[in-house]
Amino acid sequence: MSVDAVLTYHPVCDLDDIWEGEAVEFEVAGHDILVVHHIGGEVAALQALCPHQDISLAEGSFENGVLTCRAHLWQFDSRSGDGLNPSDCRLARYPVRVRDGKVLVSVDGIAPFRVGA
Repeated sequence: MSVDAVLTYHPVCDLDDIWEGEAVEFEVAGHDILVVHHIGGEVAALQALCPHQDISLAEGSFENGVLTCRAHLWQFDSRSGDGLNPSDCRLARYPVRVRDGKVLVSVDGIAPFRVGA
């Protein structure tokens, strides 16, 4: 049995609710999640709050696969969650599935990253 088979996936939205090239914040089982719909169709789910000062990344910009926080311009790779500027931080990444036009996300055992935590 795969690890994926034991995760609980929560319905978040219809895939049509998020345009390619858009990032939208949702609350999923008590977690603030940013669902990113990349150009070409790939969907990723990341923690929605910047690990620096808990500012919503949905309020920043999303261009060329890079999420930029509006407050202090911290940047993250929207596919991996890795910090780009600064490079010593990251975003939690959540398992995501797209089934029958629905975006499903699992938050099982994943906590958002925080600077200094």
